[in-house]
Amino acid sequence: MVFVWLGLGARAAQAQTFDPRSAVPPDSLKASEEILPHRADSLRQRFDEERVINRLKAYSRRKTIAGRAVSALFNFTQRKQEQAGLDAVLLDRQFDRHNFKIVRRVDIRTLDAFGYSLTDSTKVPRTFWEKSGNTLHIKTARSRVRQVLLFRPGQPLEPQALAESERLLRQTPEILDARVLVNEATTTRDSVDIEVLTTDVFSITAGYELGSPTSGLITFGDENFLGQGHQLQNAYRYGRGLSTENHEQPQQWSYDGSYTAPFRNFVYAQARYRNEYNYRSGGVSVQRDFYSPRARYAGALNLNSISQNIAFTAPPPGEPYRYHPLRYTVQDAWVGRALRLRSYDLGYENPGRVILSARVYHTAYSTIPQPDPDLVLQNPPNFRNGTLLLGTVGYSVRRYYKDRYLFGFGRTEDVPTGTLLSFTAGYDLNSVVPRRYVDVRLAAAGFSTGSGYLYAAADLGSYQLLKDHKWEQGLLSTEFTSFTKLYHFGNWQYRHFLSSRATVGFNRRPGEFLQGITNERGLRGFSPGQPIAATSRFVVNYETTLFTPLSLLGFRLAGIAFADAAWVSDRPRGGSPFSGVPYTGFGLGLRFRNEFTALRTFQLLIGYYPRGLNSATGVRLFETSRETVTFTDFGLGQPGTGQYQ
Repeated sequence: MVFVWLGLGARAAQAQTFDPRSAVPPDSLKASEEILPHRADSLRQRFDEERVINRLKAYSRRKTIAGRAVSALFNFTQRKQEQAGLDAVLLDRQFDRHNFKIVRRVDIRTLDAFGYSLTDSTKVPRTFWEKSGNTLHIKTARSRVRQVLLFRPGQPLEPQALAESERLLRQTPEILDARVLVNEATTTRDSVDIEVLTTDVFSITAGYELGSPTSGLITFGDENFLGQGHQLQNAYRYGRGLSTENHEQPQQWSYDGSYTAPFRNFVYAQARYRNEYNYRSGGVSVQRDFYSPRARYAGALNLNSISQNIAFTAPPPGEPYRYHPLRYTVQDAWVGRALRLRSYDLGYENPGRVILSARVYHTAYSTIPQPDPDLVLQNPPNFRNGTLLLGTVGYSVRRYYKDRYLFGFGRTEDVPTGTLLSFTAGYDLNSVVPRRYVDVRLAAAGFSTGSGYLYAAADLGSYQLLKDHKWEQGLLSTEFTSFTKLYHFGNWQYRHFLSSRATVGFNRRPGEFLQGITNERGLRGFSPGQPIAATSRFVVNYETTLFTPLSLLGFRLAGIAFADAAWVSDRPRGGSPFSGVPYTGFGLGLRFRNEFTALRTFQLLIGYYPRGLNSATGVRLFETSRETVTFTDFGLGQPGTGQYQ
């Protein structure tokens, strides 16, 4: 076939000649369109973003005040990872050839928050702000990184240990990005040397929100206290302006704080305290989740104590409220076991798991409100000790992909996919209305760079009375999340996001309502003139995100356009939410994200709401830190009941 092809393509040899006419431009009146050079139509030129950026660069080099302002505000350095999104890589098989080799040495290198890059080893802090930020920052200790690694020197390297360690490092709040690599230069047939590289986030967060000359909110936190991965959160609000018409003196301040400490084997301990008007609570917990498909055991122990004062009815005008003390404790414990399934692929572990778990949730009241005997209550409270017993059996398959430009600007992000099927059953043991609980959940997700991401889940649960076998407090929850592949427009890149969530109640008790349709529960930025009482809700959110190559004071810029819609039903006991006209919202805005700090995202948006807004024009300018969509992992946690909220 080669000779036949050569024979068909052979022709007589010709000497190279020069035609003088080729040096003369063709006559534009007589030449054909194939000969004429194609030039851009000056009247129909499209937007040239490169020309705009070059003009801004030239303007920033001027010595004027405006030129220096542009130079300080915008960073025109083009990052290497901005050229395109990272092709999706399935994490499981990246290091198959090193499975079961002995880990000989592990070298850990941690980098400061500002000025460093894992994709460019020559990049170092140069500006005053980068060096100043690194001076205030305490790098993550190597001992903290070692806690997250799934391998140890002197032990065989198990399948997926390298890829899972890299993913788990990125999941910690104190680390921005991580690479776990094999030193191929020193690797032998039976042993490996491993290099671990991490970059930190600037973990210290502090803020002050001024409400009035005499009120405000002070926040302070650290996601990486002393470089050990400890998390410290504090929020103090003063001058709350609480007052009543009855000349009471309510507590004008509130405090909410917590401290979380990590230990080896992915064990976390937490202490928390909350103090505000007529409410105090404190608690401690120790937990270990199914952090990885290779985790076999998980569980938690949670102890909480709550003390509050409650008033059953409003007093007559001029008289103070009558509060009654309520004291109770909550003990919550659960344990789970993951069973590995047999794999018929040597060197590759089956990702499927059968998970069994059980939970005990006990509430004990030490002080119960005792209102006056002659006080008539429409809905008498039911404060009685009770125990909820739950058990779950489920099947879980978890896979992870790597990609970029999902919620961040170029950093590596992990995309969970897989399948989940679970069945939960239990008993609510109390002396008044003993009942059983049943719940079924199904979820699945897939991802590819060619078509994007698709996630769908459904959860159906309800209680059943033991005496007359009636069903009550039922809940159907559905969730759908998708985003398209990454589209390119020069150095600008964009994606489309679409998500929906449904919370449908049936046979609910009288007086049970959902918590509105604002922000994460429905329309972003929506502030209704009066509370929206709903027993069922269906929400659709659409967003287009345009990732720009510009940065402003260290914050990367993205443009967003959104459209939200929410259907609600206020029929007693629940039912279909599609019984009326939906609430809608449309808007535009900017997203500012700093990948190197713990406070990474905030958005400035302007929205238009045709109905329901507490504004005559229906337009509202607002700020939010809410992400468009969030990933849901496919690992089973503690058994629980559906959240009607």
